[in-house]
Amino acid sequence: MSLTIAHYLDMMTQNDNDFFKELGHKIATLRKEQQITQVQLAEILGISQQYMQAFEAGRRKVPSSMLPTLAEVLAVSVEELIGIATTQNKKRGPAPKLLKQIEQISQLPKTKQKFVMDMLDTVIQQQT
Repeated sequence: MSLTIAHYLDMMTQNDNDFFKELGHKIATLRKEQQITQVQLAEILGISQQYMQAFEAGRRKVPSSMLPTLAEVLAVSVEELIGIATTQNKKRGPAPKLLKQIEQISQLPKTKQKFVMDMLDTVIQQQT
């Protein structure tokens, strides 16, 4: 049984739809993990909140040109964002939120940095 060109294109269209729905769901999940609103992410990308909402719902295709910025803001690789990262590529390490907090702490005055480190040391010692 041979496939017609129209049938093949229908299959590609369905695969595209599935891909963009999954991508949208992943963007929404990662955005929430980073505690970023749709409005904030839309502003970073230079699009409207309605477009952002349509991307997350899988109703609009995310342009490939936006993927690097999305990945950077959501603290993942482009490969992970589009779902092709393998478990071998994943390394155990700090959660994206923790990395963001570390960056914020590094911007504090040295005295406040020391205070935060002392608090963390106390909490860690209580856990062991």
